[in-house]
Amino acid sequence: MAGLSLWAALAVLAMGLLAAAPLQASTRIQDVASVQGVRSNPLTGYGLVVGLDGTGDQAAQMPFSAQSLRNYLEQHGLSLPPGANFQPRNVAAVLVTAQLPAFAQPGQAIDITVSSIGNARSLRGGTLITTPLRGVDGQIYALAQGNLIVGGAGAAAAGAQVVINHLSVGRIPNGGQVERSVPTPFLLGTTIDLNLNAADFQTARRVALSINQAKGAGTAQALDGRVVRLRAPTDPNERVAFLADIEQLPLQLAPPTARVVVNSRTGSVVMNQSVTLAPAAVAHGNLTVTIRVTPQVAMPPPFAPPGTPPVVVEQAEVQIGQEGGALIQLPASTQLSEVVRALNAMGATPMDLVSILQALRAAGSLRAELEVI
Repeated sequence: MAGLSLWAALAVLAMGLLAAAPLQASTRIQDVASVQGVRSNPLTGYGLVVGLDGTGDQAAQMPFSAQSLRNYLEQHGLSLPPGANFQPRNVAAVLVTAQLPAFAQPGQAIDITVSSIGNARSLRGGTLITTPLRGVDGQIYALAQGNLIVGGAGAAAAGAQVVINHLSVGRIPNGGQVERSVPTPFLLGTTIDLNLNAADFQTARRVALSINQAKGAGTAQALDGRVVRLRAPTDPNERVAFLADIEQLPLQLAPPTARVVVNSRTGSVVMNQSVTLAPAAVAHGNLTVTIRVTPQVAMPPPFAPPGTPPVVVEQAEVQIGQEGGALIQLPASTQLSEVVRALNAMGATPMDLVSILQALRAAGSLRAELEVI
């Protein structure tokens, strides 16, 4: 019985030590890195959406849409008389965008996005006529055409208008057809470079160690905090299988760099789990400026000419008030929940919190990188 009690005590102690140990996030290499050169390419094009129910561009204000339709008709052998008043309301000029995926081959379908560039009220129910999509080099890589899907609705009558969601942008699933592929350096050379999504020396080191343990020493080498170079087979089939194995390898991530991101326009504050606070004392008060303008009527003086109107004079009053801010002590906080609890205890608004975090960072109490976007 004594032996069983001893083993039970050791088991409880081991479980306590495991619970007290810091947990490390486990993920796969493909979740933190990508293959250099394997990426999508943006495509753009200018086109026309037809078949709108009177919600297209106003030709008087957007003459380029009518001119584009005129040019399109001339390409099909239809010529309009010179000086003809051509004002279609069921046509809209649009910008067509798409992403050409890596390894895309001719004949494959891609999704496209259609956005109005004129004053069309809605693209709902419209059809995009054939539009060439070009890359940054000016070459045509895909053709787009199809019926738009617009996730919104709207109606207007007697000067009143109700709009749900956005009516000037639509999508066409599989509305683009690839006409030309983009060459990639994936099969060139004897090495492959992995680019980490976020530069971190510890992550680059752990990626290289995980690959070397699975594929042999010298297979991977961390060049810096962003790039890990792999020695890869030259045969295409073996290279694909090699990289597929690499992407599925497990990886123990180190705790992220402590960082606080502040949006100065909206007052949003986001921080990760590594943020800690050193003891500090903070006093924050609000400054209020109030301006009141009171109109006063001054009557004409005695013996003024008949018909002299009264004079309206605006009298301005400016008041400046400052709310007293008590000195609040922030204790040392080693966990994110404690940091949030300490900051909430101050009762500051999000906009005030931005200034407080900047002051804490300058005083050395906020142990994190402060990024203002």
